[in-house]
Amino acid sequence: MRRCLSPIIVVLCWELVCRLGWVEPQLLPAPSAIAARMVELARQKEFWFNFGITLYRLLAGLVIAVIAGVVLGLCARLSRVAASLLNAAVRLLAPIPKIALYPALLLVLGFENASKIALVVADALFPVLMATWAATCAVDRKLIWSARAAGTSRTACLWKVVLPASLPTILAGVRVAGVIACVVVFLAEMIGSTDGLGHMLTVAARAYRTLDMFVPLVWICLLGLMLNCAVGYVQRLTDRAGR
Repeated sequence: MRRCLSPIIVVLCWELVCRLGWVEPQLLPAPSAIAARMVELARQKEFWFNFGITLYRLLAGLVIAVIAGVVLGLCARLSRVAASLLNAAVRLLAPIPKIALYPALLLVLGFENASKIALVVADALFPVLMATWAATCAVDRKLIWSARAAGTSRTACLWKVVLPASLPTILAGVRVAGVIACVVVFLAEMIGSTDGLGHMLTVAARAYRTLDMFVPLVWICLLGLMLNCAVGYVQRLTDRAGR
């Protein structure tokens, strides 16, 4: 209840401001009106089609980013050459706003799913990569020495000792990547797409349907919340297993 208290207070204050008439409904609809519209749209197949497209792009891009980030982070821990190459690449590429690359991705990959997924991967990769790299480097060397003394090979030690010990920190990076993925997929659909939640918002904005603009925003917030809760649950399980 304590975790939900601040969002509940914000929603109640928002509803109160709207009901008192301090803000025009055309500019800021009340949460109750948005909830009613969400229920209404949930009865339409077109909405669930757009929702499914966004969910597919989000999860596909995030899964690829997590796998690539973990593998690259482990490679950097295993090889000094790989660490030097990745260090230079991360310093150069991480600060670049990936959304600026989206027009080029559209030209190369088209307006379908591939360009959106590629943009999600490009943005969500670095939090997972840097979390994996930092976590593997922080593993107690005594654990590695004990495993090597027991006859475990260097590669097997990486998978059996280093990765499990680094998992809580890696999952923290995945939580950050999940938030970034939600933002990026929504922006990509707003800029260049004919479907998805972001496209729904763009169409509603062009027609000045303010109420319909808030529905996809709330849904992408709920998607991010569910994704964050799922990764957090896995993170708590790994913490308990480690104890």
